[in-house]
Amino acid sequence: MSALLRLCFVLPLVAPSHGTQRWEPCTDLRPLDILAEVVPSDGATSGIRIVQVHGARGLQLSAAAPHVMSFPASRIFSQCDLFPEEFSIVVTLRVPHLPPKRNEYLLTVVAEESDLLLLGLRFSPAQLHFLFLREDTAGAWQTRVSFRSPALVDSRWHTLVLAVSAGIFSLTTDCGLPVDIMADVPFPATLSVRGARFFVGSRRRAKGLFTGLVRQLVLLPGSDATPRLCPSRNAPLAVLSIPRVLQALTGKPEDNEVLKYPYETNIRVTLGPRPPCTEMEDAQFWFDASRKGLYLCVGNEWVSVLAAKERLDYVEEHQNLFTNSETLGIEVFRIPQVGLFVATANRKATSAVYKWTEGKFVSYQNIPTHQAQAWRHFTIGKKIFLAVANFEPDEKGQEFSVIYKWSHRKLKFTPYQSIATHSARDWEAFEVDGEHFLAVANHREGDNHNIDSVIYKWNPATRLFEANQTIATSGAYDWEFFSVGPYSFLVVANTFNGTSTKVHSHLYIRLLGSFQLFQSFPTFGAADWEVFHIGERIFLAVANSHSYDVEMQVQNDSYVINSVIYELNVTAQAFVKFQDILTCSALDWEFFSVGEDYFLVVANSFDGRTFSVNSIIYRWQGYEGFVAVHSLPTVGCRDWEAFSTTAGAYLIYSSAKEPLSRVLRLRTR
Repeated sequence: MSALLRLCFVLPLVAPSHGTQRWEPCTDLRPLDILAEVVPSDGATSGIRIVQVHGARGLQLSAAAPHVMSFPASRIFSQCDLFPEEFSIVVTLRVPHLPPKRNEYLLTVVAEESDLLLLGLRFSPAQLHFLFLREDTAGAWQTRVSFRSPALVDSRWHTLVLAVSAGIFSLTTDCGLPVDIMADVPFPATLSVRGARFFVGSRRRAKGLFTGLVRQLVLLPGSDATPRLCPSRNAPLAVLSIPRVLQALTGKPEDNEVLKYPYETNIRVTLGPRPPCTEMEDAQFWFDASRKGLYLCVGNEWVSVLAAKERLDYVEEHQNLFTNSETLGIEVFRIPQVGLFVATANRKATSAVYKWTEGKFVSYQNIPTHQAQAWRHFTIGKKIFLAVANFEPDEKGQEFSVIYKWSHRKLKFTPYQSIATHSARDWEAFEVDGEHFLAVANHREGDNHNIDSVIYKWNPATRLFEANQTIATSGAYDWEFFSVGPYSFLVVANTFNGTSTKVHSHLYIRLLGSFQLFQSFPTFGAADWEVFHIGERIFLAVANSHSYDVEMQVQNDSYVINSVIYELNVTAQAFVKFQDILTCSALDWEFFSVGEDYFLVVANSFDGRTFSVNSIIYRWQGYEGFVAVHSLPTVGCRDWEAFSTTAGAYLIYSSAKEPLSRVLRLRTR
């Protein structure tokens, strides 16, 4: 376990303190709540409004009174006039869209007599600037350290940590990776703030006034505040200290007093049929009278806010989808302004893409493949891709898996890049810190199952994927990527080492630019990993398919074995076993939800005697774990996918033993 991970998992967050804080010695390390100084909790201040957006409150400054949010530096520097040489500034803000050349101030320290800017934090649509005054025998001059493209001007909440230490200026956004700048001119060790004044959201004048919302503004002398904030379950709203007036929802005035602060929130409710959910409708509501539901537009999707609670009642057959041949994998995806699709990975020479049309999947495009095992849909910017994992070589005896790109002109997928693979079973696409990756599960090379699987990285210059890292695997069957706070993980399902299916599958964590071993799990022919969240809990489920060893005689019951659900234990800094579930050569798990209920469906494929085996839906029941609630007849079930349309929720499963996949509808009550 790395020291870095241990620090961020175990270190408790500092509890926000209330009231006025005073920094007595120069080296004091207490957080200084700048907002609490300008917004006292015991009285109203004109020129400040409280606005709630996306469930969080912030302060908005009036253009007519920029001086309101200010206070003398002596209030917090009561025994020392020197600004700390090492410090952090934590700010949570929401910035509206700005004109290209506009600059606004978040924080300034200004000498009152000379109006000289001693220190400032300023941003524009493309940059965040940290300004400070530097003096020597030649005179005084202003120094600027600029961070490019912090992606703040998007009308969403963000939490920034600016850390200054020994000539290094570091900016962390939403608990992501820090951006470090080694400056030629370090922050001064003797910056005097005698006779100076702090201004929040301005530079003492209306020009450059901050027009957004600020929720948190904290000065932490002496250290980097990032470990105190991160990891966070809600990184854009991570809290070190915020004023009391912004913490709780507005309630009834106590002692029949009127509210001390003006309060407003912009709400518009649309009635009638389902309206579009775009940037224009963001944070607006839609009331569906037919379903008695209230929905909020968030990120181009309508999210249920208030509705009659849906409960899964039963599952019914909706469509028999006849495929080109037996189907080993399915991938459901959407293309904006085009529609909903499913790609089937078929055993024979042609796989297919189907489009959802009038409530059914209909054939849309055939794609040549070679015993395809799986498809993976992903996007890079506006580019849309489908990658197929081919298990067998092509007509020339060459083993390639192929990435296809969506053509907006032809409205079809066209070949984009071929990558040499070895009996590929799966692709996993993921993004880390703005960089795009593809991991292939190489199953075997000839009879050798102990080979390298490869992680490829997108090169923006060549616009191609290039090998980035190899990881030793044993009959790799599946990759699954997920994140916990700022950390990225990749887990592989190892199936067979050449003599036994009793092999360890491994979980890797990305540190210092590569994936490193984090934890190993005993598995039995592992065919799939599924990561899912229930509330704040994080789970990993493995599908075990077969318990086999060359030294033991094959037994029919070796397929009826436990698959395992693990849960992340932060204290133990590991995933620990949560529940065993008896399965029949399980090949896939799929997690989905209906209303407020959570479900897992397993792909049972073989019980040692027949491929006609029921697959099971399990419902989350808290302390009891997952409990079987529905038994679904399947034949050689290989893969499950859950999806939804405006008409309702569905499951689709593929069969590795017949050229027929089935779409099932989830009926609710």
